[in-house]
Amino acid sequence: MTPAIEALRTAAVEYRLHEYEGVEVGEGDYAVAVAAAVGVEPERLFKTLLASVGGKLQVFVIPADRQLDLRAVGKRAVMAERAAAERATGYVAGGISPLGQRRPLPTTVDESALEHETVLVSAGRRGLQVELDPRELVRLTGAEVRAVAKR
Repeated sequence: MTPAIEALRTAAVEYRLHEYEGVEVGEGDYAVAVAAAVGVEPERLFKTLLASVGGKLQVFVIPADRQLDLRAVGKRAVMAERAAAERATGYVAGGISPLGQRRPLPTTVDESALEHETVLVSAGRRGLQVELDPRELVRLTGAEVRAVAKR
C-alpha cells in the first residue's frame, strides 16, 4: 500500500485503483501513454508536476494532454528538478501522487478537473492510478483550483 492509498483509506474516500503495464518513463508523453494504458481520455488523467515558484516548491495537478503554464503559475516559476521533486514528495518520478506526500506542499489543481465526475491521478507508484471524485482530491490536498494548464 502506498502513502496515497493510505491517505484515501484514512479519509474514508471512495476510490478505484487502475493498474497498467508497459509504459516507461521517458517514452514520449508518459502521462498520455498512461491514459491510453488504463483506457481513459487524457483529459481525465491528471499528472502531478512540481515547480519552484519564487524559490519554493509547489505541486500542480494538470490533465495528461496539457502542459503547465508557467506564466499562469507565477513570477520566476520554473519546473523543479527531478531529484528535488522526488525528495520533497517521497515518490519516484512517474509515480508522484498529489496525495500522501512526505511533506505537504502548496497544491493547485487545474480547474478542468471539476468538469469530470471522476479523475485519475497517480496512486504513488508507477503502474498504478487511483480514480476519485476531483472535489475529494481538492479537499484532501487543500488545493487551490484555477487555470494552470495550456495545450
